Amino acid sequence: MIVLVDFGGQTAHLITRRIRELGVDCKIVTPEDALYVIANNDNPVRGIIFSGGPASVYEKDAPTIDKKIFDLQIPILGICYGQQLLCQLLDGEVKAGFKKEFGPAILSSKFKVQSSKLLKGIPDGITVWMSHGDEVVKIPAGFETVAKTKTIPHAVIENHKKKIYGIQFHPEVIHTELGEKVLENFIKECGLQVKKQQIDKTFVENIISDIKDSTVDDKAICALSGGVDSSVAALLAHQAIGNNLTCLYIDSGLMRDGETDTLKKVFASHFHMNIQIIDAKKEFLNGLKGVSDPEQKRKIIGRTFIQIFEKEAKKVSAKFLVQGTIYPDVIESAGGSKHAQVIKSHHNVGGLPDGMNLVLIEPLRNFYKDEVRKIGKILKLPDEITNRQPFPGPGLAVRIIGEVTEEKLEILRQADKIVQKELENLEGKLWQAFAVFTSIKTTGVRGDQRAYGETIAIRAIEAQDAMSANFAKLPYELLEKISTRIVNEIPQVNRVVYDITNKPPATMEWE
Repeated sequence: MIVLVDFGGQTAHLITRRIRELGVDCKIVTPEDALYVIANNDNPVRGIIFSGGPASVYEKDAPTIDKKIFDLQIPILGICYGQQLLCQLLDGEVKAGFKKEFGPAILSSKFKVQSSKLLKGIPDGITVWMSHGDEVVKIPAGFETVAKTKTIPHAVIENHKKKIYGIQFHPEVIHTELGEKVLENFIKECGLQVKKQQIDKTFVENIISDIKDSTVDDKAICALSGGVDSSVAALLAHQAIGNNLTCLYIDSGLMRDGETDTLKKVFASHFHMNIQIIDAKKEFLNGLKGVSDPEQKRKIIGRTFIQIFEKEAKKVSAKFLVQGTIYPDVIESAGGSKHAQVIKSHHNVGGLPDGMNLVLIEPLRNFYKDEVRKIGKILKLPDEITNRQPFPGPGLAVRIIGEVTEEKLEILRQADKIVQKELENLEGKLWQAFAVFTSIKTTGVRGDQRAYGETIAIRAIEAQDAMSANFAKLPYELLEKISTRIVNEIPQVNRVVYDITNKPPATMEWE
């Protein structure tokens, strides 16, 4: 197996996923536990990966690791912060970069590609994805530089004798061309075979068995929103425990137009599942009154959901709560790493209160959105659900900047409905497309008179696993049509803007 030492990188768990997809077991450990785990693991450790992380290696209290790890004669790959750390520990030098770099870069390996182990079979000039503020300015003795970029002089370094490798870019994200090949090459340097893993019927049946074994004969409730994640989790649980499952759809008043009708149609009709619809608009809007901070909004929504779930669970004597939490939720809420920073608390992770009475079951916690969709298709979930765009658990509350009110919600619903309608022909090509109520008022003109109205932002993005994304290059004619419809059909709005920011540095949602 391979051990990944997690220094808090947002894509640390994505690295483990890529390694597992290549047929090799991968275990995440903290820097403090790494040596012990490697020495005492039942399955022999054949390779070590240092993840990225948000810290700077020269900062006080920055995550580090015992230098004895370099004496184990086990191949090591350092990624981003991991590269910088191994260089610092081996008497290289790391400094703050001339400028922080978030996005694509061209990897030049022409001068060394023949001698490189990591870049074997990879052509010169591939696009790689950068996300860093520091850089290696001096490599340790015994290393050689095998690739660079326009801004990074030591983008790939290798010590062939000790089989220690360092790369500044992120091979695990889909924006890096042939990133999987880089990881394949490292796996082979560890003396392991590459055998790609498949999500198939047997794989899904094992998940269902795990749920059944976890609940025994006890009852469970499931948080069902109608989105991809909660729908797949609900169907897995339904197949595992049948009538012992009660699905709760809580109408928070924060949902898009038509959500409730879609849910009734699919689950009650297709799968004959026990679904209860609970009107809780007042509870959520009262809890959010006067609150502008996005983290507070998420936590309030999380607490309110759980309070309702616990109340309803008592009615059916349920012990378990099934949720559709997926890995990007955990990562952004810093729930997957000791050294990670909170990007934003997801209502079903960072927003959950302490002392919750229900036992959580999260069958999708280790999966990414594209994997969840594959599981949904195996379960024969209709395309109208499996192909749905991701929708945040806190709903439209995190697409309204500032305080949430009924008036803002209604304006946003109308704007979002227009966006969905005009982009329906691009279904399957976009990861997500939605409107944002910016709470910014600007001056406009209506009927030769001054108007002071709201600004709606449009976000459309292309991605594969939600850990990184590009904004969609929509045709100007299409953007113009959306803008014209919004300002003509919603009198409170007089300006529409388009978000052209990638992830990173932005996140998918605005809050």
